[in-house]
Amino acid sequence: MGEGILPKIREWFKITRHYGGLKNTFLALYRYDDLKTGQFIGADKYGNRYYQNTRYFVCRSRWVEYADRVGLDYDASQVPPEWHRWLQYITDEPPTIKPLRKHSWMIDHIENRTGTSQIYVPYSTVPPKIQSWKPSTTATAAAQNVANLNDLYLSLSFHL
Repeated sequence: MGEGILPKIREWFKITRHYGGLKNTFLALYRYDDLKTGQFIGADKYGNRYYQNTRYFVCRSRWVEYADRVGLDYDASQVPPEWHRWLQYITDEPPTIKPLRKHSWMIDHIENRTGTSQIYVPYSTVPPKIQSWKPSTTATAAAQNVANLNDLYLSLSFHL
């Protein structure tokens, strides 16, 4: 029985304190399927909060808690690039210590809008290679049929 029950109870109280009470702890468990405690590293302008705990394995020691406004509708595209590089271990310094350099051509981060009414749909500037069929009117169709029959008659009579 290695640790015993007392350290586990202590860890549970630590987690409950971290999330701000029993209700918020269960909400976090429902939302993230995991309960973690760690050092608060920073927050972005969208309300996402970033944490780190070096006691966890690498690739599990950094995580994001998404803003409350998104509820259960969160995905990875809501993480801005400066925090993405820290979460994915591209750099060891978070943007609070070493901010990402801004260039004049860079725009503000936009999350992926696929599946919403604000989806990006590009339009084509190239004319189509195949033209769609347009049925002719009855008068021109009748005249075309007569012309086709005349051509058929002449080709058959020429071969006889």
